[in-house]
Amino acid sequence: MTHPRPAPPASSPQVLTGSGAILKSLELLGVTDVFGLPGGAVIPLYDELMQQDAIRHILVRHEQGAGHAAEGYASATGKVGVAIATSGPGATNLVTAIADAFMDSVPFLAITGQVFSTLMGTDAFQEADITGITMPITKHSFLVTKAEDIPRVLQEAYHIASTGRPGPVLVDITKDAQQNSAPFVWPDRIELPGYRPVTKAHGKQIAAAADLLAAAERPVLYVGGGTIRARASEEVIELAEATGAPVVTTLMARGAVPDSHPQHLGMPGMHGSVPAVLALQESDLILALGARFDDRVTGRVSDFAPGAKVVHVDIDPAEISKIRTADVPIVGDVKVVAADLVTAFRDRASGPLSGESPWWQRLKELRERFPLGYAPSSDGHIVPQQVIARIGELTGPEATYAAGVGQHQMWTAQFIKYERPNSFLNSGGAGTMGYGVPAAMGAKVAEPERVVWAIDGDGCFQMTNQELATCTLNNIPIKVAIINNSSLGMVKQWQNLFYEGRYSFTELDTGHGRAMVPDFVKMGEAYGALAIRVTKEEEIDDAIKLALATNDRPVVIDFVVSSDSMVWPMVPQGVSNSFVQYAKEHSPEWEEE
Repeated sequence: MTHPRPAPPASSPQVLTGSGAILKSLELLGVTDVFGLPGGAVIPLYDELMQQDAIRHILVRHEQGAGHAAEGYASATGKVGVAIATSGPGATNLVTAIADAFMDSVPFLAITGQVFSTLMGTDAFQEADITGITMPITKHSFLVTKAEDIPRVLQEAYHIASTGRPGPVLVDITKDAQQNSAPFVWPDRIELPGYRPVTKAHGKQIAAAADLLAAAERPVLYVGGGTIRARASEEVIELAEATGAPVVTTLMARGAVPDSHPQHLGMPGMHGSVPAVLALQESDLILALGARFDDRVTGRVSDFAPGAKVVHVDIDPAEISKIRTADVPIVGDVKVVAADLVTAFRDRASGPLSGESPWWQRLKELRERFPLGYAPSSDGHIVPQQVIARIGELTGPEATYAAGVGQHQMWTAQFIKYERPNSFLNSGGAGTMGYGVPAAMGAKVAEPERVVWAIDGDGCFQMTNQELATCTLNNIPIKVAIINNSSLGMVKQWQNLFYEGRYSFTELDTGHGRAMVPDFVKMGEAYGALAIRVTKEEEIDDAIKLALATNDRPVVIDFVVSSDSMVWPMVPQGVSNSFVQYAKEHSPEWEEE
């Protein structure tokens, strides 16, 4: 996190308007970039925003874009992302991004304007109870009606968003609080009774976990997105190497342990690799690090890893034993706990689990038998997995990749090799279509020296593509790869597999058949981007190379891909992750060898 800077000493407090206090507070908190869209209830703030140069404001085309851009900014850097919106619909347009940040533990500060305090409760023009609306999807929501409260509240909000389990915090500020003046007083300490995140775990719990690790024959490190939020990759890698245990990284943790690491088995869950799924299922000990036993990982919980004891490490005590009872619950910061576990394990074990152990022999066999791959297309169009793999191979691991939600999201998780944390940005818990383009925009603002790809679907792209205008006008040259299968691909896949091929309202007509509505090349050009269409396999590499060589504007590539391609492997929702159990339930003639 970025630590707040102390306010400079002064003989007497400077008198500022509430709007001036907002900007001064953000500056002292180390905020340099914000995303927003003005409106009636934030005009005072925007009037002062244009008169300063300490904070860069990116004018978005939709408040949801501001929210996802703030998320992308935060997810790429670990800093708090900031978005500003007006009251009423401006604030409610932020709700999807706030919910998204809540599910994925993204440090996010949403600042919204509110009607005059004297008008609140009267159904005034553009009034909405945004603090009430967001209460279930924020770590905390503040309502500020007095200018003198602004510095304290923003300092507290920033602290809450960036500490413990990170997440979104909303600060709603009435228009009169923005207009009125008060002495600017920056608190010298934060007083939040009841908010004391535990970072250091209890020694007895560390010892108990280390005992289980030392005794385990089939351990697995189940690494979740909390590892990335805690910036704990180095410590987790050291723990993996000290124990010799295999590692799986969830959708939100891709890159936490490099894909090239010999102990890394891939992503677990519904669309995970077979070795990763079965490693968890057949383990005798699961060490969960910043992971929450999401249903997409566990499948049917009652059948998940039936022979495994569980050590669950999380900074949020509410997550521990919420879904799977922990034999050893450890509340603490993954970065601190992993380092402590390394020391405790080495005191108890003679060395790491041997690569020649029966457990590793089993996992190596699974790697050889079930490599990740894809089949040729059946409809003559190019293969989407090949496109995404080539983007990763030609761009390299130092880039940042933001995905929308759906089939292309899973293929991006599977077929790009991630070697560093914060390199794969996606909407995991909420599954928000439209996340990709604005999140990529936010990541590029945060780290302009990196290549940033938005890998989007034709459905997702149509939800937030207006932010290409923001990118063009603000010199934010992201690359957008539209994996255009002319359909809502993941929904269509489920309709194919579970609804007898009844494709109810999932055809989009964006690249196949009689229509091309919209024409993504014309749309990209209208937004000032370099726009390319790729329909043949031999065109893939040249288009990607041209995109990589173009840095004076955004690039949009419309990859017209097969609509028949599916995401494999796939464990259907609500069934067991055990292949044996699944076969017994769905194939009466099946007999175990």
